Amino acid sequence: MLQSLFIQNYALIEKLDIRFMSGFSVITGETGAGKSIILGAIGLLLGQRADVKSLRTGASKCIIEARFDVSAYGMQPFFAHHELEYEPECILRREVYASGKSRAFINDTPASLSQMKELGEQLIDVHSQHQNLLLNQEGFQLNFIDILAHNDHLLSQYRECYQAWKQHTRRLQELIEQAAQSKADEEFVRFQLQQLDEAALQADEQEELEQEAETLSHAEEIKGALYKAEQLLLGDEGGLLPALKEGYTSLRSVSRYHASLQELAQRAESSYIELKDIAQELALQNEKIGFNPVRLDEVNTRLNLLYTLQQKHRVSTVGELMALADEFRNRLTGITSLDEEIATLTESCETLRQEVIRLAGELTESRRPVAAAAEQEMASRLALLGMPNVRFRVELGQRKEVGPSGQDTVTFLFSANKNGQLQNITSVASGGEIARVMLSVKAMIAGAVQLPTIVFDEIDTGVSGEIADRMADIMHEMGAANRQVISITHLPQIAARGAAHYKVYKEDNDTETNSHIRLLTAEERVEELAHMLSGATLTEAALNNARALLQLQPTKNKKKNG
Repeated sequence: MLQSLFIQNYALIEKLDIRFMSGFSVITGETGAGKSIILGAIGLLLGQRADVKSLRTGASKCIIEARFDVSAYGMQPFFAHHELEYEPECILRREVYASGKSRAFINDTPASLSQMKELGEQLIDVHSQHQNLLLNQEGFQLNFIDILAHNDHLLSQYRECYQAWKQHTRRLQELIEQAAQSKADEEFVRFQLQQLDEAALQADEQEELEQEAETLSHAEEIKGALYKAEQLLLGDEGGLLPALKEGYTSLRSVSRYHASLQELAQRAESSYIELKDIAQELALQNEKIGFNPVRLDEVNTRLNLLYTLQQKHRVSTVGELMALADEFRNRLTGITSLDEEIATLTESCETLRQEVIRLAGELTESRRPVAAAAEQEMASRLALLGMPNVRFRVELGQRKEVGPSGQDTVTFLFSANKNGQLQNITSVASGGEIARVMLSVKAMIAGAVQLPTIVFDEIDTGVSGEIADRMADIMHEMGAANRQVISITHLPQIAARGAAHYKVYKEDNDTETNSHIRLLTAEERVEELAHMLSGATLTEAALNNARALLQLQPTKNKKKNG
């Protein structure tokens, strides 16, 4: 139940803080006084898009906060699911900044707009005049039947299965298209892989071959350099090693006469040994290297193959060619496995489709008796609302294919007269008739769903007199069933029935206009009803009529309850 509403810096409202009563309450006020502004503020708490133009001129932010008593509505699962703290008094708050930024809070904890919208839809239902257009929407009509049938669990089960089937179907189509493309590419991929496999690629092969090619191409030059170096070290005439040997031998012969010469002799001998080893290695290398035009041709042929493959596949190393071969191999494996995956997924899709059809059948079976009962109850309610000859039918049809809510179609057929032809309700019903139908729909839904607060925004448009009085009876009865009903109205017959009466009004000062709302006292209520009956000029007759209206309602209630 909505306990209080606080609005600050929203449109024409500088600051508003109002408490609401349980049961049936009414809100009245002149056109343009600000009733729609209050509904717009409540809409923000229900997750609607924020518009910075709604901020009061000069304000940096606006605040809308509502407090709800949720202790009797078993909403703990919602708070547990969203990891929010549960309190018997639930606080929804929305802050909109002039910068365009918006923030939402549930029990002073930051929340997403989707969470606020989900919770708000469980707390309050605002029926505005444009919602009468919903009667023309098949989805609304079908939802009406499902609410009366208490199909929440079955619908959830169906939609989960339906979504899974659709996802599997989309994936299957993607795989079929992928398989068709892969089949077209298979021959090309297989040819490319065959070329790479025939090349027998080896890691680091290219670097080794390039080095070997360099050596073979300069064999004579290398052998000449090795021979010359060897002769410089070992040559009989002018060779370095014979001279070095003679040198360290001479030093050793006199080292006993001078201690430091012993170390120099040892160092010279060590150099001799090292250079002699180098000379022997030069000789060995010279023997190994030879000009081999056959081998050079083999190496160049192999390198040319590697370079050609790299250029073809736009890579620069043998490693990248080997990785590409692995990729081709995986693609061929994938092409082979696609057929198996398609077969498995086709079977899954068919299984899900059969389950969807089965659940759609259960939905149809649950809707048929409810549709029949709804026809009778709607006719009874509309007869009480001044349409004694009304005929109302809920026509259930079948789609060729199942949809998000099953295979059924629902159409409300209506005729207000005995001899009238049953037609789609929005084609033949007047504005007043549609208002009465929507009130009956809301009353029936309210009986099936535990919704704490319902707000009717001028649902009485197009009716007057006794019909308005009967509409007031329905709203009063709805408010008496552990539910809060608030009606924004221009009709005194309905305004008189509220247990509490609020008035929305505007006040002007030198610089601005402010909208306000306040709970009327008993005497103020008489005057407000008198104004609604007679206009701006209060007459004694209008005042007496207003008092009679207020005194008449309890009597009628007692008769109904007796």
